[in-house]
Amino acid sequence: MIVEVRRRPAEAHELRLLEDSYKLQGLRQKLVAEVARKGVHNRAVLAALGRVPRHFFVESAFAERIYEDSAFPIANGQTISQPYTVALQTELIEPQPGLKVLEIGTGSGYQAAILCELGLKVYSIERDAELKHQAVELLRRMGYKPEVLLGDGTQGWPKHAPYDAILVTAGSPTVPQALMDQLAVGGKLVIPVGDRNQQEMRVVERTGPSATEFRETVHGLFRFVPLVGVQGWQLR
Repeated sequence: MIVEVRRRPAEAHELRLLEDSYKLQGLRQKLVAEVARKGVHNRAVLAALGRVPRHFFVESAFAERIYEDSAFPIANGQTISQPYTVALQTELIEPQPGLKVLEIGTGSGYQAAILCELGLKVYSIERDAELKHQAVELLRRMGYKPEVLLGDGTQGWPKHAPYDAILVTAGSPTVPQALMDQLAVGGKLVIPVGDRNQQEMRVVERTGPSATEFRETVHGLFRFVPLVGVQGWQLR
C-alpha cells in the first residue's frame, strides 16, 4: 500500500509518500502476536490491528520502532497510544459492524482508523486544530471517513447522540457527565480515570434510561495524557 500524504506543519507544506513494505508488515504481525499474548483475544480487533499501518501515523524516523508495543510522541505534546492499549479499549466496547461510536481525542487518527477498519460508524472530537487537520487528511487518503469535530471532547457531541459506545483516549479526573448522558442504553463508555500520572481503565455501561442506571467495571492501570476540557483537566 502506498499513500500520498500532504501534511501542514506550522510554517510549510510537506508532501511525503508512505509505503507499507513487506518488512513493516512482518513487524506488524509480530506486534499483533504480542498484543494477543498480553490478553487481547477479540479476533476482529487483532485483525484490524494487523491491517492498519501504524507507521503511517508518525514521522518516518519512527517507522520501524513504531511496531514496538509502546506509546510514541506526536505533535503538540500528544502521543499515539500503545498498541495494546488501543486494542484493549477497542475490545472493551465489544465492536460490531455498524455500531455508532464517539471517540474523544482524535490525536494522530490511529485509533479512529482501527474503529473504521472494524466497520463502525465513527465520530471523533479533537481539541487541537493542527492535529485534527492532519488526522482527517491522512484518514481520508487511507479510505477512512470518520466525522471529526474540533472542540471540547469532555462535552461530547450531542448532535449525533446517543452512541452505542464512547471511547476516551486521554486520562480524566472523573467520568464526564455529558458523556454518560450521551450513551445509549446498553452502550459502553471506556475511559481512563485517575490523576495526571496514572489512571484505571473503567467501563461504564448504561443499563437503563434513567440518570442513575449505570454499571462500572475496572480493567487495569494505565498512563494517558490529560483529558483537557470543561469536565476534565484544566490547562496549567
